[in-house]
Amino acid sequence: MTAVIFGAVVLLTAAFAFLNGFRDVSTSVALAVRTRALTPSVAVLLAAFFNFLGALLSAGLAVAVSQTWISLPNGTDGLSILTAGLASAFAWGVLLWWKGVPASSTHALVGGLAGAGLASLAVCGTGVGGVDQSLLFQVVLPLLLSPLVAYSGAFLLVFPVTWAARYAQPNVINQRFRRSQSIAAGAVAFGHGLQDGQRVSAVLLLALLAAGYSDGGTLPLWIALLSALMITAGTLFGGWRISHTIAYKITRVDPLRGSVAQIFSALMLFVGAIGLHWPVSTTHTVTSAVLGAGENQHFSVTNRKLVIRIVWLWVLTPAATAAGAFVLALALSPLAGS
Repeated sequence: MTAVIFGAVVLLTAAFAFLNGFRDVSTSVALAVRTRALTPSVAVLLAAFFNFLGALLSAGLAVAVSQTWISLPNGTDGLSILTAGLASAFAWGVLLWWKGVPASSTHALVGGLAGAGLASLAVCGTGVGGVDQSLLFQVVLPLLLSPLVAYSGAFLLVFPVTWAARYAQPNVINQRFRRSQSIAAGAVAFGHGLQDGQRVSAVLLLALLAAGYSDGGTLPLWIALLSALMITAGTLFGGWRISHTIAYKITRVDPLRGSVAQIFSALMLFVGAIGLHWPVSTTHTVTSAVLGAGENQHFSVTNRKLVIRIVWLWVLTPAATAAGAFVLALALSPLAGS
């Protein structure tokens, strides 16, 4: 039974990684396509390449993430928790994609693991160790800080950039910043791969630990390749529903402001992944930076009702996936005990 559930975890993790790339390609290329800096086909290929590169390079961080993230019970108990958490996060991600709402895959996953751990405790099993710390540092603090930093930073950065370009002709400004957006789109995709690739690899490493197939000291090559390839495959298919929301519905930005938003977002992702080893949601960061850059105009262009709806769904995400995983884990509890 351990091998069967482990196989289910691998399949669900692959599906989760595919959905991650499928949904989050929008955050990398939406603005570049909106301002005609890149065509949709070129933008997706660019995002796929840099997502793959970032996810592959992030594999070296996955061991450290798995050791400091959470701890699972051994055997089928731990694998069942992963199964329920991944399934709930995947279902929530599909629902929000269908609604065209950008949301964090990491928050959905952590919420799902927390809910599945509570279900395990409810049937007198072993819960998820370190989940309270994971909720604090991977959900609560990023949810509070990263959107505020991204919004404020992009809003303020527009001032010096527009001042520096004050004497240039509008067509020259648009041409230059479209070029910079092409570079920034690749940087955001690379930062997304660094951030999310390591967490997908960490989930598979935790599954190996729970199944007793590894001591967790090293990351097998197949895990790094599977994580990078599935995120890239999802990126190539591209979920344009969320792209339309970011680029057209929440606010209006020109190439200058789009470039500012993407450059600042990429900087935050790099600092979070490499400098601070802190999980930063690409979706939250880019969406907030777009709002900040778009809000710094002489006229209101923001769809405030939609923004409020998105923020509420950000807050709801970990709670919703925790509830779904709790029910799924209870349904799987007979398997965990066998």
